[in-house]
Parts: sequence; structure tokens; C-alpha cells
Amino acid sequence: MAAPKLNPPCKGWQQDLPGPNEPLTEAPMLLWFAPTHLDATYMELPRNALNVRGVMIGAAGLMGITTVAYIALNLWGFAISTYTARDLFVAVILGICVTAIGGWITCFTYRADVAPPRDLPVRFNRLRRKAYVYGFHSVWWNPFTRWYVTTASYDWDDLRAEKWKVRAATANGGLIIKEGVSIAVVRPGTNDVIERFDLSTRAANTSNAWAYVCHYMQHGKQGLDPSEAEPYDANDVPPYNIALRLAPKVEWPAEMDAESRSAP
Repeated sequence: MAAPKLNPPCKGWQQDLPGPNEPLTEAPMLLWFAPTHLDATYMELPRNALNVRGVMIGAAGLMGITTVAYIALNLWGFAISTYTARDLFVAVILGICVTAIGGWITCFTYRADVAPPRDLPVRFNRLRRKAYVYGFHSVWWNPFTRWYVTTASYDWDDLRAEKWKVRAATANGGLIIKEGVSIAVVRPGTNDVIERFDLSTRAANTSNAWAYVCHYMQHGKQGLDPSEAEPYDANDVPPYNIALRLAPKVEWPAEMDAESRSAP
């Protein structure tokens, strides 16, 4: 088995994919989604932060109600019962632990569903030979800190792609397998990674998705499947999806927006 080329390789590394200007080894195609913009100048691909939005906000509300109900019942119990000093101490400690854990879960599930932008698009400008990435920074273990949007541009020649697969156990003893393609940004002339972003986290869009991008950057949109965009406004979300309605809109910095959509 070949060893990883990049230093360090991505988590769950399986293989290095062809370089940005190397011949393709996979058929260029996208499954489950299409570009939201595709012309001779640039291509934009959607990268949803979560496959399903609006579920965890419901879980957050349920956990919040449960935590408040627990605290209320304990306060009512203190009022009508006679506790020894030891019982009171144990009850207070237990109440603090339940409140802290319930508060953390409530805040985390709410922010995980609402804080990410409505989409995380990436643009590949063929004429400028650059990639423009709309990203999001979060700290999964600390829902009380600042989570924020990031935007960055990278030279096409400095991008390298890796296919990854990770396995994780579920609470009931099951196994979850996730696959995807990670794009690394390397220092020019080296294999040292300075930044990474995901191209796809769907098992059905791994190496073929990278081949699609490479084909576009090398040859244009001719021969691509699909060869036409399915334009949509990421900020136009269903009125019934509360999480997406509360999520931040996709707003590129004006200068980067203009640059990423134009020729040099």
C-alpha cells in the first residue's frame, strides 16, 4: 500500500488523488448534487455544513425543557420535604451536575444546528487559477465560545486532494462509516500542509468529485456530467425550517466575491 505524500496526511487517509494538473484516473462526475454555477470563468459547488438541518434544534428545545423541569421539581421537593444535611448536600451536587450537563447539551445542539451558515460554497476560478472557500470555524466541545465564518483564497497549483474514511462506534454498539475528500493547501514546492478544507463528505462523491473539479480547471466544462449548473440561492430557505431561517446568510466579502466571479 502506498504511503501518504503529504505531511501530515489527513485523518483517516486512504489514498492520495492526482495532483491539480495531472491526468485524471477517475470519471469526472457529481452524484446527488450539481454545481450552482458553471461557466467559462468559474464554478461554484455547494458544501452543506449538515446533511439535515432543523433536527437538533428540536432536540435542544426538548433537553432545555427537561432540564428546567428537573430543576423545578427539585425546588418543589425542597419546599415540601425535610432533608438531612447529607441529603441536601447530595441533592444540590446532583442538581448542579444535571443542570451543567443539560445546559451544555442544550447549547451545543442548538448552536450546531443554527450557527453554521446556510451553505459553505467553494468556487474554482479557472481563469485566475484560484479556489475561493467559504468556511466555518467551530469548537465542538465549547458551545459558549465564538464560532465564526471564514473566507480564503488559494492558488490552484498549491492544492492536493486526499481520500479518507473514518469509522466510529455508536452508543448502541453499531458502526458509522464516513468517507470523503479533503483538499490540502501546501507550501509551494513542498508537501507540507498549511491548511485543509473538505470538498465532499458524502461517500457517493469522493474521488469522482475531485476529478470533476480537475477536469473543469484543466479543460473547462465540456465533457462534464452534469455540464450545466442548477442555480439556486443558498439564502432562499424553506419557511418551515427554523434552523435554516436562524442560520447566518452566505455573504462573501465584496472584494472577494467580485474577484472570484471575474477574469483577471
